[in-house]
Amino acid sequence: MADLFHDDVSFSFIDKVMDTINEASHHRYQILTKRAARMEEYFSSRTIPNNVWLGVTVESPAEVPRIESLRGLQPTIRFISCEPLVDDLGVLDLTGIDWVIVGGESGTKARPMKPEWVRSILRQTEKQGAAFFFKQWGTWGADGVKRNKKTNGKALDGKIIQMMPEWGYYLFRK
Repeated sequence: MADLFHDDVSFSFIDKVMDTINEASHHRYQILTKRAARMEEYFSSRTIPNNVWLGVTVESPAEVPRIESLRGLQPTIRFISCEPLVDDLGVLDLTGIDWVIVGGESGTKARPMKPEWVRSILRQTEKQGAAFFFKQWGTWGADGVKRNKKTNGKALDGKIIQMMPEWGYYLFRK
């Protein structure tokens, strides 16, 4: 996995990637970047293929401004990945955002994610009409205990909530 909009990736190379995406129109491509301004610059003079979903990573309050770059574009689906969520994002303007993915950090140096941060984002997506997808707790569980991410699971308050924007449903399991 790589960031297509990294400074070392030329726009001519990205053009070739987009040509391939256009040729493979039967596939859906989710393109996620931390370089929202560069993605915005690239698409300011190019058409976004219909089979492309564009997203930005927003893991802490410092990255919330990336949403504005995304909001200015017109992909089929706009999404935010709050993974790893390492801080409370506060109040978010999700206008024009179709999908929000939330997940904790994994690995030996993982930082904990607090349940109240996740619940806040869930409430905001419900209020503002964006789909919410809770991916996982990561290395730190909802109870604040560090252990295997598989053991920590992906249930939020006893439920698995994995909503997709185009399907428009919640998946709840106990």
